Amino acid sequence: MFTSHIHICLSSFFPLCFSHRSTPSSSSDRIDYGRKGIIMFCCCVSKNKYAELDAKLERRMVECRRNFPAHRSFRSLDSVIMKFPRLREGLRNIRGVFESYDKDGNGTIDLEELKNCLEELNLNMSEEEVEDLYGWCDVDGSKGIQFNEFIVLLCLIYLLAEPSSPSNTTSPEIGERGLGATFDPIIEIFLFLDKNGDGMLNKLDVRTTWNGAYPREKSPSHVTKMRFEEMDWGRKGKVGFREFMFAFISWVGLDDDDDAEEEPDNQ
Repeated sequence: MFTSHIHICLSSFFPLCFSHRSTPSSSSDRIDYGRKGIIMFCCCVSKNKYAELDAKLERRMVECRRNFPAHRSFRSLDSVIMKFPRLREGLRNIRGVFESYDKDGNGTIDLEELKNCLEELNLNMSEEEVEDLYGWCDVDGSKGIQFNEFIVLLCLIYLLAEPSSPSNTTSPEIGERGLGATFDPIIEIFLFLDKNGDGMLNKLDVRTTWNGAYPREKSPSHVTKMRFEEMDWGRKGKVGFREFMFAFISWVGLDDDDDAEEEPDNQ
């Protein structure tokens, strides 16, 4: 069948596509969202500071199971991997939104620039909620949101805010279908991985999905463990959507695309 022809064995695919990044990916020292970044984040942020946001997002992901039935269309990890090219393109298109609101061109979005962005997209949240989400996604504490952080932040706001109208979440950069065209499939992938439907991922969820009903897709145990550890920032054995989203950006290869663009021309 078609899938078998394009199948990529997890033991060879994941180390390439999901590899841990240990070197800066831009001249401004892009954040390493692997283990080193996780340790730094956990040391800098109070353990309970964002507990309310964690709980709110967890409840929202449970609700999403009713609103995103397409997650049931996934049957295997291959069916997820097949979507990577399109998802990578959608995430790349958000760079245009990022650059249009980075008014001073310093490579980060400050809080005022973010508020202008949300106002234009008609994503309605209180000022306190916006500030909390901003701090929650500023994982290096730099007081400025870099591109990968902006993707996660925008997705969380898309999930938690109530738009005035679905059509208002569009922009020239992301197209007529708006943020949903990019973020809905990623939300559906999370729901596919969340086997028990509690709004969080645990080790059993990941192992069941990645080593599931298709033996030819089975991942070595050390690879499955590594993938989960990349998401499990607090080493709590459970992963929320925010942590998943940071890892997913790297998994689809968005960082690699940015690296290629920034390599100097040696010819």
